[in-house]
Formats: sequence, C-alpha cells, structure tokens
Amino acid sequence: MIKPELYDVIELLIDLPQVAIKAGQLGTIVDKHNENVYEVEFSNSQGETLAFLSVKTNQFIVVWKSETHSWVSLADRVFAMLEVLPEERQKQVLNFTRSLYQSPV
Repeated sequence: MIKPELYDVIELLIDLPQVAIKAGQLGTIVDKHNENVYEVEFSNSQGETLAFLSVKTNQFIVVWKSETHSWVSLADRVFAMLEVLPEERQKQVLNFTRSLYQSPV
C-alpha cells in the first residue's frame, strides 16, 4: 500500500450509500486520525464539498501524491487494490490476468 499523507488524492474503493458517495470518487486527505483512519474531503467537479468523511485505509487507494505533485502509476494503483483483497480474490484476479495473455489484442 502507498502510505497516505495529508493532501494526497485518494480514490474510494467502496460505495458509501449513506452519503451518496460511490466507489471511484476522488477525495483529498485533510486530516489523519490514526494509522488506519483518515479524514477525506469529497468534492464535485465545481469544487463544492460533498462530504467530509472518516475513511479507513482498506477503503481507498492513493492516486496522487502531494509531496511529489504526481499521479501514482497505474501498476502501483492496481497493486494497492490487490493488497486489500482477500487471498481468494487475489487468485481470481491472477487467473483473469493470465487469461488476458490468451486473448488477441
């Protein structure tokens, strides 16, 4: 997992229906409660705040690093997502990836 830091941009991995925030929504880390919980601001495309939520590290991945002002590579994002999946799901992803080598491009 890429270590989250203040002002990093994250991508939510799960739906949060109680506040109408869906998986894939981007947010910015604005505070750290502890090693596993961060306060994240979610905004719309006009920059208006949709919600401030406490989010656990297994519910998001870091997609942009504030420190380096750069996007996290796609490979690192995929790896970060795999890390939070149970081993059986990881095996399913591995098998799917293997099948891609058999399919014509």
